[in-house]
Amino acid sequence: MAGVITASEPSWIAPFTGLSPRQFTKLVSALRREGADPVSRGRPWGLPLEDRFLLVAAYWRKNLTLLQLAPLFGVSKSAADRIIAHLGPLLAPRPRTRFWKDTVLIVDGTPTRDHTIAEQSENYRYSANHQVVINADTRLVVAVGRPVPGNRNDCKAWVLSGAKDAIGRTTVIADGGYRGTGLIMPHRRDPGRAELPSRKEEHNASHRKVRARVEHAFARMKSWKTLRDCRLKGNGVHHAMLGIARLHNVTITG
Repeated sequence: MAGVITASEPSWIAPFTGLSPRQFTKLVSALRREGADPVSRGRPWGLPLEDRFLLVAAYWRKNLTLLQLAPLFGVSKSAADRIIAHLGPLLAPRPRTRFWKDTVLIVDGTPTRDHTIAEQSENYRYSANHQVVINADTRLVVAVGRPVPGNRNDCKAWVLSGAKDAIGRTTVIADGGYRGTGLIMPHRRDPGRAELPSRKEEHNASHRKVRARVEHAFARMKSWKTLRDCRLKGNGVHHAMLGIARLHNVTITG
């Protein structure tokens, strides 16, 4: 069965990966170096690594069902499922273990949809809370916590998701939802005061301007529709978030 979509035709790359053909080729080469396409004695994959990567990206970006996706690549539904299960986790970026001394990070939580752990959140939608940490200067995603039920507030999700452990003692700024975590947050009015001193208002304005960068990262990552309603069980939404974070970083660094 011949497929319609293939990485050998560069016009398919940008719509399904958000990458340029040069970035796509660079990332595929990196995946090969990391062992994503090992030579084995068993039955070989029906698609080359380039097409398998494109299939996974198309699944995440368009959130098609496997019955819809598989014929587009000329494979069976079960083969498409195996490709996603195998290659999806391998697209995760390598975790950072150390940061420069003067590095400043930004953290915030964003709702994602995973039917296995979703709970009713404050906006009355069933969702999961995904903690994402970016570098304030480079805007690259440096850590992604595991999803927690959407009814967990950010200060609890920061710890439960593992995001706190992933960044160690690095300076992190956050919004007012992280009270009691020791992160750098906006100033609050003291009881009985109508407004903040001008110095603190100026600091809050600067804080909001920098913190908005993580919201911009969310906006780009949420163009991948699987984060709105992930059909994969188990670690599906977490692997998707990690892989999408890596693709987001590649688009920034080139």
